[in-house]
Amino acid sequence: RPTDLDERSLKRLASQDSASAVAAATVTGVRLESGEIIRARKVVITTGTFLGGEIHIGLKAFPSGRKGEAASTGLSKSLKDAGFRLGRMKTGTPPRLAGSTIDFSRMPKQLGDMPVTPFSFVHDSVPYANDQVACYQTHTTPAVHKVIEANFDQSIHIRETVRGPRYCPSLESKIKRFSEKDSHVIWLEPEGLPEHTDVVYPNGISNTMPEDIQLKFLRLIPGLENVTMTQPGYGVEYDHIDPRELKRTLETKRVTGLYMAGQINGTTGYEEAAAQGILAGANAGLAAGHDKAPDRAGETPQLVLDRSDGYLGVLIDDLITRGVEEPYRVFTARSEYRLSSRADNADIRLTRRAAALGLIRDTSRLARLDAVEADMAQAQALLSQVVHLPHEWEAKLGGDRRVGRNGARTSALDMIQKGFLAEDMSADSRQPENIAPELMPKARKCTGGPRISDIVPGWADVPLNIRRRVATEAMYHGYLRQQQLEANTFKREESLRLPVDIDYSQIRVLSREEVDRLSRVRPDTLGAARRIGGITPGGMLALLKHVRRAADA
Repeated sequence: RPTDLDERSLKRLASQDSASAVAAATVTGVRLESGEIIRARKVVITTGTFLGGEIHIGLKAFPSGRKGEAASTGLSKSLKDAGFRLGRMKTGTPPRLAGSTIDFSRMPKQLGDMPVTPFSFVHDSVPYANDQVACYQTHTTPAVHKVIEANFDQSIHIRETVRGPRYCPSLESKIKRFSEKDSHVIWLEPEGLPEHTDVVYPNGISNTMPEDIQLKFLRLIPGLENVTMTQPGYGVEYDHIDPRELKRTLETKRVTGLYMAGQINGTTGYEEAAAQGILAGANAGLAAGHDKAPDRAGETPQLVLDRSDGYLGVLIDDLITRGVEEPYRVFTARSEYRLSSRADNADIRLTRRAAALGLIRDTSRLARLDAVEADMAQAQALLSQVVHLPHEWEAKLGGDRRVGRNGARTSALDMIQKGFLAEDMSADSRQPENIAPELMPKARKCTGGPRISDIVPGWADVPLNIRRRVATEAMYHGYLRQQQLEANTFKREESLRLPVDIDYSQIRVLSREEVDRLSRVRPDTLGAARRIGGITPGGMLALLKHVRRAADA
């Protein structure tokens, strides 16, 4: 049980509308299956697929959250008793293969990136950078599809009453939904270094067929004719809550001090779960520290990200305003600010915010960030110092490139912004990488011509990561300026807070449907209210007037 509550409290919670402005209970700890109680002021639940988990292999079904590990059933009951609305979702995993039984010689090899890019800005490289393990590509065949189609009735997981991930569907779903295709790509990914494991993960063929059918179709795949299956693929169904019952901190509205992260909130994917874990854990820690402080004056510090701050802000906003009907994944297309929410500038966007909250205490992190910004400023100055007239640029660019006829002197930085110069984005390729689709015409215009280092003295001496970042910022310059204006407008709306105790039924202009939706979600800002589906412009105007009248009263 996530909360140590008496039966009276549980009944009060169960009868409480989730839209209530004030939580009806406060978490006091966790009761283990053994009956032992661990006292805690803050609790974070990260159950993954274990919450009411049930594994499916063919027509067999048994309680489990992962092969060989027990499901959590008591926790689902405790959440229901507390009044949380639970839904059901499903996902799956592919079979695991013995690498020693695979004929890799018949498959295209996929090498890792060189130079490698660490996940953290703290590091310049990664272990085994020069000893990477290759992946290999193969594919399904019409014979594979025929075997699976003939055995659709042998899997209970295919039923449509429980929603699975749309963007990484099972092999059965792909064969059903894309019947016109006679082949689907499979990536064979070693699960570790060869001296540590022989297991290979076949990405792209998660399925829930009976074990004998799985082995049969595996051996119809090119290169897998003699493969040994070390573990069958399987599907798993699990419980999740309605994420509209959460605050932006991932604390629940029903129970103070109770936080949730990962698949329990209706998401799928490792990165989505990890990001929520960071946010929920940070806020639980900040709140616990504030509770224990001798002087608890002022508001509890919080890590709250909005849509313009990064993809985690988009994920949280989508969850708490729209809810989920299928496992939720983050894509660049979900963000209105994707040009500024890049991996290469995450340190500039977020490091100082984390430090201000005490989440980063290593002063070397901030010193490193200061050094990066200083290096970027110097590199931009280097580009700004190289200035030529249009005909001079045309001579340097070569060919029939027309820079302009206005006679104005133009810097190398301007030439990057206009698409005439580009940075060589990788050590072994002259093709720009990681460029937004809307910028591809500009990138193609640069391909094949002189690079920045051919024209700007000293540019080759600038560290590669700094060159990349400065060139990217310059290439996106016009788009980023427009996006910043949109972000400023967005933040003005987000700054208009909505009272937590607002009674939407008293705003007469609102329709019954709008009252129901607003009461269910309880948006905390005007911007969040606008993003709730079904709220009309007239309803938004009425809400704005109501809030302003209340503020003036």
